[in-house]
Amino acid sequence: MIRVLLVDDQELMRMGFRMVLGAQEDIDVVGEAGDGLDAVHMSAALRPDVVLMDVRMPVLDGVEATKRITEAGTSRVLVMTTFDMDEYALSALRNGASGFLLKDTPPGDLVSALRAVASGDAVVSPSVTKRLLSRFLGDGGGELRDASVLDALTEREREVLVLIAKGLSNTEIARKLFLSEATVKTHVGRILAKLELRDRVQAVVLAYETGLVRPGDV
Repeated sequence: MIRVLLVDDQELMRMGFRMVLGAQEDIDVVGEAGDGLDAVHMSAALRPDVVLMDVRMPVLDGVEATKRITEAGTSRVLVMTTFDMDEYALSALRNGASGFLLKDTPPGDLVSALRAVASGDAVVSPSVTKRLLSRFLGDGGGELRDASVLDALTEREREVLVLIAKGLSNTEIARKLFLSEATVKTHVGRILAKLELRDRVQAVVLAYETGLVRPGDV
């Protein structure tokens, strides 16, 4: 059973999410919070598997709440945003979120994303993530990080990281590099370990921040 905490300052939005998630046999909505501070406290008390987190809220915004929750290690966080060019969503990714979705995401996609995050994966949308990163990292939106952090990777691992950053799944990477999916999973695990990253979302952000992948790359 996947235990979920809903966090949104709009009661009607929480009600909608609860109706969608409550219809799933493997998902249990264990609580609701209307602001980030309550979310932090409830996450510590309830220890849900996934916190579905709004980013723009009173008292404490979703970015800081995400940071506190992920640093405490109590739960994984999936953030929700209204706009796909929302700098708050990128900040949430930098502060530990396992991905983000638009609030108009179809119910089936929302459920799939929650299951993926609960299983330890990350939700990386090739279209939305790349547009967001292009906006805030690429077009003069910030200085690049020192790329020497990537020196720990082998050439093959760098290839895999580039493809992760472009939004490819393990299956797609395996097909492109003529590898088995198990081998790709091994490479991904080593990349995360060597770069001290928690998941694929952080790998995507790092690839853009170091200039390994540039906005517009295909």
